[in-house]
Amino acid sequence: MPDSDLTLNAHTVAEPTKQKKQHKLKTKAIHPFRVLVQKEISDQVRSWKFIILLGIIALTCLGSLYTSLTNIGHAIKANDPEADFFFLKLFTLTDGSLPSYSVFISFLGPLLGLSLGFDAINSERNRGTLSRLMAQPIHRDYLINAKFLASLSVISVLLFALGFLVMGIGMLIIGLPPTAEEFWRVVFFIIISVFYVAFWLNLSILFSVKFRQAATSALAGIAVWLFFSIFFVMIINLINKATMPPQYAPPAVILGHENLMLNLTRISPSTLFSEATSTMLMPSVRSLGPLTMQQVQGAIPSPLPIGQSLLLVWPQLTGLIALTLVCFAFSYVGFMRKEIRSR
Repeated sequence: MPDSDLTLNAHTVAEPTKQKKQHKLKTKAIHPFRVLVQKEISDQVRSWKFIILLGIIALTCLGSLYTSLTNIGHAIKANDPEADFFFLKLFTLTDGSLPSYSVFISFLGPLLGLSLGFDAINSERNRGTLSRLMAQPIHRDYLINAKFLASLSVISVLLFALGFLVMGIGMLIIGLPPTAEEFWRVVFFIIISVFYVAFWLNLSILFSVKFRQAATSALAGIAVWLFFSIFFVMIINLINKATMPPQYAPPAVILGHENLMLNLTRISPSTLFSEATSTMLMPSVRSLGPLTMQQVQGAIPSPLPIGQSLLLVWPQLTGLIALTLVCFAFSYVGFMRKEIRSR
């Protein structure tokens, strides 16, 4: 055989081998955790539950924005300490017909988090795909981490998009851009909203790991949400009436009772969220607890700078982050100890 034919045959054999090596290198470049996150984001965005919730949240957002824009002229007063923060009223102003944007987020945010996580694990188990995924050469914790990170990414993008949409429409209609402090206050408000919804997301993932049926985990999440939204306030009111000191009690006793009731209400995540958002969107809020006459006397009625507002809401933000991490830790440990069998 001529040398030219040998060279041609060697080149022909080496070319597919080289292509296979390049294909393997490209395949290894994509981390399996990234593939799982991309797949979960795609599934979440294309699901009907997300599309329906997106429509509801967008409609309520536009409704609250319309209410605030139609009443924003009557809300500005001459001696208003928040007159310089004209743009923040788009998120807090209401005429009573529709709640404000921040109230809508506190009400619909838990539904968004619960809907994205109530079938995160048990749906994979019921379809029989969980055992197939675990049979692949990937770490077991990749799945639950990808579920959480994908849902959190969807929630973050949605809340930031809605917040910037409100600011954009407000600029087009009002004709005034927000100041730097107003912009950063809105950004921190959105970040607090992300942590608030992330708590309900992790709670729903925990129920998805605990219960086998998706309907059971969904009902458990809704039950917790209704308890903190409705019944928890009733229980606190009953405790307040039962432990209220008499009118002739010393001021220190009355102040201690008020602080106790306030701390009990802060067990609810919705209370932590409402206190944090009201402080960020209303710069005139100078305290989140009862004030004494010594604190009120001589105080100048001026808005707080953004740094002082952040220090004021730091305990509430820390509480939301702690609740989120605790729920995720329980769901993580429960999933890692869960026995997974092929059907």
